[in-house]
Amino acid sequence: MSNILDQIKRNAVPVGVLRSAAKGALPLPPGEMLEILVYLTQNPVFAQEARMTLAGWDVLAAVEVVSDPAASPDVIAYYWTESNRRSALMPALIENTAVSENLLIEAAATCRREMVSLLLSSPRARSSPAVIEALCANPVLTPEELKELQTPEEPAQIAPPVTGDDDVAAALHEWHQAHADEIAAEEGKPFELVGKNENEECGIGGGGEVQASEDMESPHISSPGVDVSATLAVTALGAAPRLKPVVDPKNLSLLQRMAKMSPGERIRTAFTGGRDERLILIRDGAKIVQSSVLASPKLTEPEVETFASATNVSENVLREIARSRRFMKIYNVGRNLVNNPKCPLDLSLNLVKKLMVYDLKSLRQSKSIPETLRRVAAELYKEKTGPMKEAKRK
Repeated sequence: MSNILDQIKRNAVPVGVLRSAAKGALPLPPGEMLEILVYLTQNPVFAQEARMTLAGWDVLAAVEVVSDPAASPDVIAYYWTESNRRSALMPALIENTAVSENLLIEAAATCRREMVSLLLSSPRARSSPAVIEALCANPVLTPEELKELQTPEEPAQIAPPVTGDDDVAAALHEWHQAHADEIAAEEGKPFELVGKNENEECGIGGGGEVQASEDMESPHISSPGVDVSATLAVTALGAAPRLKPVVDPKNLSLLQRMAKMSPGERIRTAFTGGRDERLILIRDGAKIVQSSVLASPKLTEPEVETFASATNVSENVLREIARSRRFMKIYNVGRNLVNNPKCPLDLSLNLVKKLMVYDLKSLRQSKSIPETLRRVAAELYKEKTGPMKEAKRK
Protein backbone atom coordinates (compact mmCIF):
# COMPACT_ATOMS: atom_id res chain seq x y z
CA MET A 1 0.00 0.00 0.00
CA SER A 2 1.35 3.45 -0.94
CA ASN A 3 2.02 6.08 1.71
CA ILE A 4 -0.62 8.36 0.17
CA LEU A 5 -3.29 5.64 0.11
CA ASP A 6 -2.58 4.85 3.74
CA GLN A 7 -3.12 8.50 4.65
CA ILE A 8 -6.29 8.68 2.54
CA LYS A 9 -7.66 5.71 4.45
CA ARG A 10 -6.91 7.50 7.70
CA ASN A 11 -8.64 10.69 6.46
CA ALA A 12 -5.34 12.49 6.88
CA VAL A 13 -5.25 14.35 3.53
CA PRO A 14 -6.83 17.64 2.42
CA VAL A 15 -9.99 17.63 0.32
CA GLY A 16 -8.00 19.12 -2.57
CA VAL A 17 -5.74 16.07 -2.68
CA LEU A 18 -8.78 13.76 -2.68
CA ARG A 19 -10.29 15.76 -5.53
CA SER A 20 -7.07 15.49 -7.54
CA ALA A 21 -6.83 11.79 -6.72
CA ALA A 22 -10.36 11.20 -8.04
CA LYS A 23 -9.24 12.81 -11.30
CA GLY A 24 -6.13 10.61 -11.40
CA ALA A 25 -3.97 13.71 -11.17
CA LEU A 26 -1.53 12.78 -8.40
CA PRO A 27 2.13 12.35 -9.44
CA LEU A 28 2.24 8.61 -8.77
CA PRO A 29 3.01 5.49 -10.85
CA PRO A 30 -0.05 3.96 -12.61
CA GLY A 31 -0.28 0.97 -10.24
CA GLU A 32 -0.46 3.16 -7.14
CA MET A 33 -2.81 5.65 -8.77
CA LEU A 34 -5.22 2.93 -9.86
CA GLU A 35 -5.21 1.45 -6.35
CA ILE A 36 -6.15 4.84 -4.92
CA LEU A 37 -8.88 5.34 -7.52
CA VAL A 38 -10.39 1.94 -6.77
CA TYR A 39 -10.46 2.81 -3.08
CA LEU A 40 -12.16 6.14 -3.86
CA THR A 41 -14.99 4.37 -5.70
CA GLN A 42 -16.38 3.73 -2.22
CA ASN A 43 -16.06 7.38 -1.19
CA PRO A 44 -19.48 9.06 -0.84
CA VAL A 45 -18.25 12.32 -2.39
CA PHE A 46 -15.71 11.30 -5.05
CA ALA A 47 -16.94 7.82 -6.03
CA GLN A 48 -18.53 8.81 -9.34
CA GLU A 49 -15.56 10.83 -10.54
CA ALA A 50 -13.16 8.04 -9.55
CA ARG A 51 -15.21 5.51 -11.56
CA MET A 52 -15.17 7.80 -14.60
CA THR A 53 -11.41 8.21 -14.31
CA LEU A 54 -10.94 4.44 -14.09
CA ALA A 55 -13.18 3.91 -17.10
CA GLY A 56 -11.09 6.29 -19.19
CA TRP A 57 -7.63 5.29 -18.00
CA ASP A 58 -5.00 4.90 -20.72
CA VAL A 59 -5.30 1.38 -22.15
CA LEU A 60 -1.59 0.56 -22.44
CA ALA A 61 -0.89 1.76 -18.90
CA ALA A 62 -3.88 -0.15 -17.52
CA VAL A 63 -2.96 -3.34 -19.40
CA GLU A 64 0.55 -3.19 -17.97
CA VAL A 65 -0.90 -2.99 -14.44
CA VAL A 66 -3.59 -5.67 -14.71
CA SER A 67 -1.29 -8.14 -16.45
CA ASP A 68 1.06 -8.17 -13.45
CA PRO A 69 0.33 -11.03 -11.01
CA ALA A 70 1.70 -8.79 -8.23
CA ALA A 71 -0.77 -6.00 -8.97
CA SER A 72 -3.10 -4.79 -6.23
CA PRO A 73 -5.82 -7.42 -5.63
CA ASP A 74 -8.33 -4.58 -5.31
CA VAL A 75 -7.48 -3.27 -8.78
CA ILE A 76 -7.70 -6.77 -10.28
CA ALA A 77 -11.02 -7.40 -8.54
CA TYR A 78 -12.42 -4.02 -9.63
CA TYR A 79 -11.76 -4.51 -13.33
CA TRP A 80 -12.85 -8.16 -13.17
CA THR A 81 -16.28 -7.19 -11.78
CA GLU A 82 -18.77 -7.42 -14.63
CA SER A 83 -20.05 -3.85 -14.27
CA ASN A 84 -16.50 -2.45 -14.52
CA ARG A 85 -15.07 -4.63 -17.26
CA ARG A 86 -13.24 -3.02 -20.18
CA SER A 87 -12.90 -5.25 -23.21
CA ALA A 88 -9.35 -4.00 -23.91
CA LEU A 89 -8.20 -5.15 -20.47
CA MET A 90 -9.93 -8.51 -20.31
CA PRO A 91 -7.38 -10.53 -22.36
CA ALA A 92 -4.63 -9.48 -19.91
CA LEU A 93 -6.83 -10.19 -16.90
CA ILE A 94 -7.85 -13.60 -18.17
CA GLU A 95 -4.21 -14.58 -18.64
CA ASN A 96 -3.17 -13.14 -15.26
CA THR A 97 -2.75 -15.90 -12.68
CA ALA A 98 -3.95 -13.44 -10.02
CA VAL A 99 -7.41 -14.17 -11.44
CA SER A 100 -8.05 -17.66 -10.11
CA GLU A 101 -9.26 -20.52 -12.26
CA ASN A 102 -12.44 -20.61 -10.16
CA LEU A 103 -13.23 -17.04 -11.26
CA LEU A 104 -12.66 -18.05 -14.88
CA ILE A 105 -14.98 -21.03 -14.45
CA GLU A 106 -17.66 -18.88 -12.84
CA ALA A 107 -17.45 -16.31 -15.62
CA ALA A 108 -17.39 -18.95 -18.37
CA ALA A 109 -20.66 -20.49 -17.19
CA THR A 110 -22.68 -17.28 -16.90
CA CYS A 111 -20.97 -14.46 -18.79
CA ARG A 112 -22.37 -12.51 -21.70
CA ARG A 113 -21.51 -12.78 -25.37
CA GLU A 114 -18.46 -10.50 -25.44
CA MET A 115 -16.81 -12.24 -22.49
CA VAL A 116 -17.49 -15.64 -24.05
CA SER A 117 -15.62 -14.50 -27.17
CA LEU A 118 -12.65 -13.38 -25.08
CA LEU A 119 -12.52 -16.66 -23.18
CA LEU A 120 -12.73 -18.63 -26.43
CA SER A 121 -9.71 -16.70 -27.69
CA SER A 122 -7.69 -17.13 -24.49
CA PRO A 123 -4.84 -19.69 -24.46
CA ARG A 124 -5.23 -20.02 -20.69
CA ALA A 125 -8.97 -20.65 -20.85
CA ARG A 126 -8.54 -23.06 -23.77
CA SER A 127 -5.98 -25.07 -21.83
CA SER A 128 -8.29 -25.56 -18.82
CA PRO A 129 -10.73 -28.49 -19.12
CA ALA A 130 -12.82 -27.04 -16.30
CA VAL A 131 -13.18 -23.68 -18.05
CA ILE A 132 -14.03 -25.41 -21.34
CA GLU A 133 -16.67 -27.48 -19.57
CA ALA A 134 -18.19 -24.34 -18.06
CA LEU A 135 -18.18 -22.61 -21.44
CA CYS A 136 -20.00 -25.52 -23.00
CA ALA A 137 -22.76 -25.04 -20.43
CA ASN A 138 -23.15 -21.33 -21.22
CA PRO A 139 -26.47 -20.77 -23.05
CA VAL A 140 -25.04 -18.03 -25.28
CA LEU A 141 -22.57 -20.45 -26.87
CA THR A 142 -23.52 -21.22 -30.48
CA PRO A 143 -23.70 -24.79 -31.81
CA GLU A 144 -20.70 -24.08 -34.03
CA GLU A 145 -18.64 -22.84 -31.10
CA LEU A 146 -19.65 -25.88 -29.06
CA LYS A 147 -18.50 -28.13 -31.86
CA GLU A 148 -15.22 -26.24 -32.11
CA LEU A 149 -14.57 -26.65 -28.38
CA GLN A 150 -15.05 -30.38 -28.72
CA THR A 151 -12.35 -30.49 -31.42
CA PRO A 152 -9.86 -27.78 -30.36
CA GLU A 153 -6.84 -26.89 -32.46
CA GLU A 154 -3.37 -26.25 -31.15
CA PRO A 155 -2.92 -22.48 -30.94
CA ALA A 156 -0.05 -21.01 -32.92
CA GLN A 157 2.40 -19.07 -30.81
CA ILE A 158 5.45 -16.91 -31.23
CA ALA A 159 8.64 -18.80 -30.57
CA PRO A 160 9.81 -18.34 -26.97
CA PRO A 161 11.65 -15.02 -26.64
CA VAL A 162 15.42 -15.14 -26.74
CA THR A 163 17.03 -14.25 -23.43
CA GLY A 164 20.71 -15.11 -23.92
CA ASP A 165 22.91 -12.01 -24.12
CA ASP A 166 25.03 -13.45 -26.94
CA ASP A 167 21.98 -14.31 -29.06
CA VAL A 168 20.45 -10.88 -28.53
CA ALA A 169 23.74 -9.16 -29.36
CA ALA A 170 24.07 -11.20 -32.54
CA ALA A 171 20.52 -10.37 -33.60
CA LEU A 172 21.10 -6.67 -32.89
CA HIS A 173 24.33 -6.63 -34.91
CA GLU A 174 22.70 -8.34 -37.89
CA TRP A 175 19.66 -6.05 -37.79
CA HIS A 176 21.81 -2.92 -37.36
CA GLN A 177 23.87 -3.82 -40.42
CA ALA A 178 20.77 -4.43 -42.53
CA HIS A 179 19.28 -1.04 -41.62
CA ALA A 180 22.43 1.08 -41.27
CA ASP A 181 21.31 3.72 -43.81
CA GLU A 182 17.91 4.21 -42.19
CA ILE A 183 19.47 4.51 -38.73
CA ALA A 184 22.01 7.05 -39.99
CA ALA A 185 19.18 9.12 -41.52
CA GLU A 186 17.56 9.51 -38.08
CA GLU A 187 20.70 10.65 -36.28
CA GLY A 188 20.44 14.16 -34.89
CA LYS A 189 16.64 14.23 -34.89
CA PRO A 190 14.85 14.87 -31.56
CA PHE A 191 13.05 12.12 -29.70
CA GLU A 192 9.29 12.29 -30.17
CA LEU A 193 6.36 10.12 -29.12
CA VAL A 194 3.50 9.51 -31.54
CA GLY A 195 -0.08 9.36 -30.29
CA LYS A 196 0.81 10.97 -26.98
CA ASN A 197 -1.83 11.10 -24.26
CA GLU A 198 -2.94 14.21 -22.46
CA ASN A 199 -1.10 13.05 -19.35
CA GLU A 200 2.19 13.21 -21.26
CA GLU A 201 1.82 16.91 -22.02
CA CYS A 202 3.75 17.65 -18.82
CA GLY A 203 6.83 16.07 -20.41
CA ILE A 204 6.24 16.96 -24.05
CA GLY A 205 7.21 20.21 -25.65
CA GLY A 206 6.02 21.77 -28.88
CA GLY A 207 5.78 19.35 -31.76
CA GLY A 208 5.80 16.37 -29.43
CA GLU A 209 9.47 16.60 -28.48
CA VAL A 210 10.22 15.22 -25.06
CA GLN A 211 11.77 17.78 -22.77
CA ALA A 212 14.81 16.17 -21.22
CA SER A 213 15.43 19.13 -18.97
CA GLU A 214 16.02 18.83 -15.25
CA ASP A 215 12.46 19.77 -14.30
CA MET A 216 10.70 17.21 -16.50
CA GLU A 217 8.50 14.85 -14.52
CA SER A 218 8.08 11.10 -14.57
CA PRO A 219 6.14 9.63 -17.56
CA HIS A 220 4.15 7.50 -15.14
CA ILE A 221 1.64 10.26 -14.36
CA SER A 222 -1.31 8.77 -16.23
CA SER A 223 -3.82 11.55 -15.77
CA PRO A 224 -5.49 14.35 -17.73
CA GLY A 225 -3.11 16.80 -16.01
CA VAL A 226 -1.20 17.12 -12.79
CA ASP A 227 -2.62 19.48 -10.19
CA VAL A 228 0.39 21.48 -8.95
CA SER A 229 -1.26 22.37 -5.66
CA ALA A 230 -2.06 18.71 -5.09
CA THR A 231 1.54 17.85 -5.90
CA LEU A 232 2.75 20.26 -3.24
CA ALA A 233 0.22 18.85 -0.77
CA VAL A 234 1.36 15.31 -1.49
CA THR A 235 4.95 16.39 -0.98
CA ALA A 236 4.01 17.93 2.36
CA LEU A 237 2.39 14.64 3.36
CA GLY A 238 5.66 12.82 2.99
CA ALA A 239 5.75 11.71 -0.66
CA ALA A 240 9.00 12.20 -2.54
CA PRO A 241 9.14 15.66 -4.18
CA ARG A 242 8.38 15.44 -7.89
CA LEU A 243 9.52 18.86 -9.04
CA LYS A 244 13.07 18.97 -7.64
CA PRO A 245 15.96 19.31 -10.10
CA VAL A 246 17.42 16.05 -11.32
CA VAL A 247 21.19 15.92 -11.48
CA ASP A 248 22.19 12.30 -11.04
CA PRO A 249 21.42 10.30 -14.25
CA LYS A 250 20.36 7.41 -12.01
CA ASN A 251 17.43 9.55 -10.84
CA LEU A 252 16.11 10.19 -14.35
CA SER A 253 12.81 8.59 -15.25
CA LEU A 254 12.66 6.01 -18.04
CA LEU A 255 11.18 8.52 -20.47
CA GLN A 256 13.86 11.09 -19.60
CA ARG A 257 16.59 8.53 -20.28
CA MET A 258 14.99 7.73 -23.64
CA ALA A 259 14.96 11.43 -24.53
CA LYS A 260 18.72 11.64 -24.02
CA MET A 261 19.44 8.65 -26.27
CA SER A 262 20.40 8.76 -29.93
CA PRO A 263 18.30 6.72 -32.41
CA GLY A 264 21.00 4.04 -32.43
CA GLU A 265 20.96 3.80 -28.66
CA ARG A 266 17.16 3.54 -28.61
CA ILE A 267 17.35 0.72 -31.13
CA ARG A 268 19.86 -1.07 -28.91
CA THR A 269 17.46 -0.58 -25.99
CA ALA A 270 14.59 -2.03 -28.04
CA PHE A 271 16.63 -5.21 -28.50
CA THR A 272 18.23 -5.50 -25.08
CA GLY A 273 15.75 -3.74 -22.77
CA GLY A 274 12.62 -4.95 -21.05
CA ARG A 275 8.91 -4.64 -21.62
CA ASP A 276 8.69 -1.13 -20.16
CA GLU A 277 11.24 0.16 -22.64
CA ARG A 278 9.46 -1.49 -25.58
CA LEU A 279 6.09 -0.02 -24.51
CA ILE A 280 7.61 3.44 -24.92
CA LEU A 281 9.76 2.77 -27.98
CA ILE A 282 6.88 1.26 -29.99
CA ARG A 283 5.56 4.85 -30.00
CA ASP A 284 8.88 6.40 -31.00
CA GLY A 285 8.44 8.95 -33.79
CA ALA A 286 11.22 7.28 -35.78
CA LYS A 287 9.81 4.40 -37.84
CA ILE A 288 13.13 2.56 -37.72
CA VAL A 289 12.93 2.47 -33.91
CA GLN A 290 9.34 1.19 -34.05
CA SER A 291 10.51 -1.56 -36.42
CA SER A 292 13.36 -2.49 -34.10
CA VAL A 293 10.88 -3.12 -31.28
CA LEU A 294 8.96 -5.56 -33.48
CA ALA A 295 12.24 -7.21 -34.50
CA SER A 296 13.45 -7.68 -30.92
CA PRO A 297 14.17 -11.33 -30.04
CA LYS A 298 12.89 -10.56 -26.52
CA LEU A 299 9.43 -9.49 -27.74
CA THR A 300 6.64 -11.63 -26.25
CA GLU A 301 3.26 -12.68 -27.59
CA PRO A 302 1.21 -10.61 -25.06
CA GLU A 303 3.20 -7.51 -26.07
CA VAL A 304 2.34 -7.98 -29.74
CA GLU A 305 -1.34 -8.47 -28.85
CA THR A 306 -1.22 -5.24 -26.85
CA PHE A 307 0.41 -3.33 -29.72
CA ALA A 308 -2.21 -4.66 -32.15
CA SER A 309 -5.04 -3.27 -30.01
CA ALA A 310 -3.36 0.05 -29.12
CA THR A 311 -4.90 3.21 -30.54
CA ASN A 312 -1.88 5.42 -29.79
CA VAL A 313 0.68 3.70 -32.01
CA SER A 314 1.41 4.77 -35.58
CA GLU A 315 -0.12 3.21 -38.68
CA ASN A 316 3.36 1.92 -39.53
CA VAL A 317 3.33 -0.33 -36.44
CA LEU A 318 -0.05 -1.82 -37.30
CA ARG A 319 0.99 -2.44 -40.90
CA GLU A 320 4.26 -4.10 -39.87
CA ILE A 321 2.40 -6.41 -37.50
CA ALA A 322 -0.07 -7.32 -40.25
CA ARG A 323 2.78 -8.03 -42.71
CA SER A 324 4.55 -10.40 -40.33
CA ARG A 325 3.76 -14.08 -40.82
CA ARG A 326 5.23 -14.71 -37.40
CA PHE A 327 2.72 -12.40 -35.72
CA MET A 328 -0.28 -13.26 -37.89
CA LYS A 329 -0.06 -16.91 -36.85
CA ILE A 330 -1.50 -15.72 -33.54
CA TYR A 331 -5.26 -15.47 -33.81
CA ASN A 332 -5.59 -12.82 -31.10
CA VAL A 333 -3.26 -10.47 -32.97
CA GLY A 334 -5.39 -10.50 -36.12
CA ARG A 335 -8.57 -10.13 -34.08
CA ASN A 336 -7.15 -7.18 -32.14
CA LEU A 337 -6.11 -5.46 -35.36
CA VAL A 338 -9.59 -5.79 -36.85
CA ASN A 339 -11.17 -4.43 -33.66
CA ASN A 340 -8.70 -1.54 -33.47
CA PRO A 341 -10.41 1.65 -34.75
CA LYS A 342 -6.99 3.00 -35.82
CA CYS A 343 -6.22 0.00 -38.04
CA PRO A 344 -6.20 0.99 -41.75
CA LEU A 345 -9.36 -0.20 -43.48
CA ASP A 346 -7.51 -2.10 -46.21
CA LEU A 347 -5.84 -4.26 -43.54
CA SER A 348 -9.05 -4.79 -41.58
CA LEU A 349 -11.02 -5.85 -44.66
CA ASN A 350 -8.41 -8.50 -45.40
CA LEU A 351 -8.04 -9.75 -41.82
CA VAL A 352 -11.76 -9.90 -41.03
CA LYS A 353 -12.09 -12.87 -43.38
CA LYS A 354 -9.99 -14.93 -40.99
CA LEU A 355 -12.11 -14.29 -37.89
CA MET A 356 -14.16 -16.99 -36.22
CA VAL A 357 -17.92 -16.86 -36.09
CA TYR A 358 -18.22 -15.64 -32.51
CA ASP A 359 -15.89 -12.69 -33.23
CA LEU A 360 -17.75 -11.82 -36.43
CA LYS A 361 -20.98 -11.78 -34.47
CA SER A 362 -19.73 -9.18 -32.00
CA LEU A 363 -17.79 -7.20 -34.62
CA ARG A 364 -20.85 -6.51 -36.75
CA GLN A 365 -22.34 -4.50 -33.87
CA SER A 366 -19.19 -2.64 -32.87
CA LYS A 367 -19.55 1.15 -33.05
CA SER A 368 -15.81 1.82 -32.90
CA ILE A 369 -15.01 0.48 -36.38
CA PRO A 370 -16.00 1.81 -39.84
CA GLU A 371 -19.45 1.02 -41.21
CA THR A 372 -17.89 -0.75 -44.20
CA LEU A 373 -16.09 -3.18 -41.91
CA ARG A 374 -19.25 -3.81 -39.86
CA ARG A 375 -21.15 -4.59 -43.04
CA VAL A 376 -18.50 -7.03 -44.28
CA ALA A 377 -18.44 -8.73 -40.86
CA ALA A 378 -22.24 -9.10 -40.97
CA GLU A 379 -22.08 -10.61 -44.46
CA LEU A 380 -19.35 -13.06 -43.44
CA TYR A 381 -21.27 -14.02 -40.31
CA LYS A 382 -24.39 -14.68 -42.36
CA GLU A 383 -22.37 -16.68 -44.88
CA LYS A 384 -20.72 -18.83 -42.20
CA THR A 385 -23.86 -19.48 -40.18
CA GLY A 386 -26.36 -19.74 -43.05
CA PRO A 387 -25.74 -23.40 -43.98
CA MET A 388 -25.94 -24.39 -40.32
CA LYS A 389 -29.31 -22.68 -39.93
CA GLU A 390 -30.57 -24.26 -43.15
CA ALA A 391 -29.56 -27.69 -41.91
CA LYS A 392 -31.43 -27.14 -38.64
CA ARG A 393 -34.62 -26.28 -40.54
CA LYS A 394 -34.42 -29.57 -42.42
